[in-house]
Amino acid sequence: MRPLLSRSLALGAALYLGGCATASRTAPTPEAAPPPAPPPAQAQTPAEPPAPTSVPARPLRQPEPARLVVQAHPDSPIVSFRLVFHAGSVDDPQGKEGLGALTAQLLAEGGTQSLTSAQLLAVLFPMAAELDASTDKEFTVFSGRVHKDFLPRFLELFTDVLLKPRFDPQEFERLRSLALSDLRNGLRSENDEALGKVALDALLYAGHPYAHFVGGTEKGLEAITLEDVKAHAARVFTQDRLVIGLAGPVDEQLQRTVVSRLSALPATGAPRVQLPAVPTPGGRALVVQKPTLSTAISLGYVTPLRRGDPDFFPVAFALSYLGEHRQLGGVLFNELREKRGLNYGDYAYAEHFIEERGSTYSRTNIARTQQDLSLWIRPVVPDNAMFATRGTLYFLDQLVAQPIPADRFERSRGFLLGYTRLWEQTDQRRLGYAIDALFHGTPDYLEQYRAALAKMTPESVHAAVRRHVRPEALDFAFVTQNAEDLVKQLKEQAPSPITYASPKSPELLEQDKAIGARPLPIRPDAIQVVPADTFMEK
Repeated sequence: MRPLLSRSLALGAALYLGGCATASRTAPTPEAAPPPAPPPAQAQTPAEPPAPTSVPARPLRQPEPARLVVQAHPDSPIVSFRLVFHAGSVDDPQGKEGLGALTAQLLAEGGTQSLTSAQLLAVLFPMAAELDASTDKEFTVFSGRVHKDFLPRFLELFTDVLLKPRFDPQEFERLRSLALSDLRNGLRSENDEALGKVALDALLYAGHPYAHFVGGTEKGLEAITLEDVKAHAARVFTQDRLVIGLAGPVDEQLQRTVVSRLSALPATGAPRVQLPAVPTPGGRALVVQKPTLSTAISLGYVTPLRRGDPDFFPVAFALSYLGEHRQLGGVLFNELREKRGLNYGDYAYAEHFIEERGSTYSRTNIARTQQDLSLWIRPVVPDNAMFATRGTLYFLDQLVAQPIPADRFERSRGFLLGYTRLWEQTDQRRLGYAIDALFHGTPDYLEQYRAALAKMTPESVHAAVRRHVRPEALDFAFVTQNAEDLVKQLKEQAPSPITYASPKSPELLEQDKAIGARPLPIRPDAIQVVPADTFMEK
C-alpha cells in the first residue's frame, strides 16, 4: 500500500548510483531464539514505584535559527539535503487538522513558480534525484539527494519548492483529495495495524494536540483552503524553526549558497504551540469496529522518559530484548509467534516508533516532547485476541519482575551493538540523528548508546525497567469486527484458554494457563467503541 504520509518525487530510476554508501544491507539476526524464561513466581519483586498521574511538557531544546549541520564526505558522489522544521501536526489550527501535512506535500509536489508539477517531475527524472516531504507531530522534513554533477540545477529546484512554491489550485485539490482518500480508504479501510496505532495515539493523547491523525481529520481536510495552505507555510516554515542538514561532497561554497538562499524564508512565524500535560490514568480501551477478519492490538502509555535521560538507554535495551521491531530474536516474537503461532510478529518500543519506508528502522526527526512506550501485537484471529493481549502483559511482567538472564542479556547486547550500526548507514539517516541530537541534547547519540550498552549489567537494566516500565499504566486499542463480544470479554475478564492444532509441550500448556488467567488492567467504565467509518471524522 502507498505510504500514508510520505510521498516522493523520487523517480523510478531512483538514486542508486555506483559507489553510493546508501545501499541497504540485511540486518543481523540474533543467533537463536531465547529459551523459555522462568516463571514470574521465581522472581524477586520488590515494590514498584507509583506511576505518575500525568506527564508534563518538558520542552525540547531549540537550536539557533537556520542551524547548519554538515557531514562532509568529499569522496562521495551524492549530495544530501535535509531541511528539518520544528513544525508538525501540533501546529494544525483546530478545525483544520491535516493542514501541516497537506502544506508540506503541496510544496514538495505542487511545482514551483517556474515549473508545473509535471514539469518539475520531468526535470528531476533525468537527474535520478529525490525530493521528499514528511510530517509528524512536531517536525516536518524536506529531504533531497542528487549526484554532484547535477547539483546547481537541483539546488535551485530544491530551494524553490520552499521559496517559490506554485500553489496551483488544481494540485491543491488533487493532494487534498489524496489526503482524504488516505484517511477514508487507506487508514480506515486497508491498514488495520496503522489504524490501531493511530487509535492508540488518539486514546493516549485525548484532548492534546498529538491526538489527531497527522494526515488530518475528514472535516479538517474538507475545511482547508488554498489560502490556508499559503498562510500556514508562512507561519511555520521559517528560519527560527529550521535546521539545515548537508552531507556528501559539501564544501564551504555550497554551505554559504544554501544558507544564503534559505535566508529568504521568513525570519520568524507563529509562536510555538504550548503543549499541555498529558494525564496518564491508564486502564482505558478504545475498540475500533470495522469489517475485518482479524483483531489488531496496540497498547502503551505516555512516559516522561526520553532520550537524554540517564535511564533511557537501559530501558531501550530492555524493550529491544522484549521485541525489537521486525527482528526474530525478541521474547514476544518467539513466545507469541514462534511457539504459539498467534500472528506474524510482536514488538516493543521505548519511544514512539514510525518505520522508515523501505527499512525496518525507525524514522529520524520524529522527536516528541512527550513520549510513549508502546507494544504492537500484529493481527490475530479474534478468538485469540484476549489471550494474545494477556500473553504480551505476561512477558512484560517478567521483564519487570526479574533481571534478564545473563546469557540472553549478552546475546541481545551483542545484537544491538551491531544492529545500531545499520541505523546510521545512509547520509540521510546520519543527518537525521545529528539533527535529533540538537533537540534532545544528545550529541553522538548512537555512539553514546553503544558506550552505554558496553557498561550495562542485567541488574542495572532491571533497576531502570522497574523505575519506568509499568504494565498497570497501559491503555489499549483494538481494531476488530465483533466489538460487542470483545467489550464483553474485556469487562468480564473470564479466563481465555487457547487451543492448538498441533501438540505442545506440557511446560508451554502450563504457562498458557497462567497467561489465560492474567487480569488485564482495563477498567470496565473506560472502554469506548468507535465505528471505523467515523474515526478521525473531526
